[in-house]
Amino acid sequence: MKNKIAHAPTITTILLLVAMLCLAARGYPQRSLGAFELDETELYAMTKQVSQFFSRFNNEEDQFGKKYHPQNPEFRNPEKRRIILPLLFDNENKRTSGTLKDFFVEDLVGKGKGNYLEFLGGRWYSEVAATFLHQGREVNIILFLMIEKENLGSKWVLTNVYYPEFNKLFPKGELAEREKHFLHPMSHELDFMNIYKAFNHAQVIDFYASKEFQPDYLTLFFAEIKAGRMKFKSVDHLKFHIFQIRDWYFEVSYLNRKGTNTGWLITNLVYMTDKEKPAFIKLYEPWLRLDQH
Repeated sequence: MKNKIAHAPTITTILLLVAMLCLAARGYPQRSLGAFELDETELYAMTKQVSQFFSRFNNEEDQFGKKYHPQNPEFRNPEKRRIILPLLFDNENKRTSGTLKDFFVEDLVGKGKGNYLEFLGGRWYSEVAATFLHQGREVNIILFLMIEKENLGSKWVLTNVYYPEFNKLFPKGELAEREKHFLHPMSHELDFMNIYKAFNHAQVIDFYASKEFQPDYLTLFFAEIKAGRMKFKSVDHLKFHIFQIRDWYFEVSYLNRKGTNTGWLITNLVYMTDKEKPAFIKLYEPWLRLDQH
């Protein structure tokens, strides 16, 4: 008799079950954590991962993150995208909350305007702001990476770095100053005995290089790492630069704040023709040939 009483549901248990059923019947999910209730609306609205941003941008998943089958009429549905896309913008940012956003959305979902993001096969780059120790002092360096195919998979690879100290090594210099530093076209007849001039002016030795010469900052970076003069400390910030959409460029950054407009969102939007893009892409992919883009 005691065992039956011990296993019978108590009044408290019954009330708890009723409360849970009532919550489940509401228009949005909630959880009970001890004495606190957690509204999951913001959790589902938040774009928590970059891959999820891609899926939502293309309308390839529902609001709970469940992937649509490609044969599902909801998959990449243009009218559904018209509703979802504005939610992927930083609505507190003037650069992404004006009429330009409306033109962008219409350009994506308008008749015959199907534009989608691809993890592979489209140009997009990550920008990683990181702290390093360079010769004993903390410095900030920007790393640029891109996705590269590897056998049957893919991987992120470094493509460029920005570090002011490297840029100082290769000043552009005024044209008049550069014209002072050259080797006479008949120098070969002197067995290049005058080449000493280039090495007597170490700070401008690059003036003696071909006009096609471009400093390779990534090689300098690797050399400093290999020599032990530079050591990684931490990643401080991350954002993405996306050039995949025809005639548009935008940035995606992570915003951690209250409300539903949070997570990975578009934080900068620029109308940029495909002819203009290669000149900007060279910042992230310096060896890109403009005639092959």
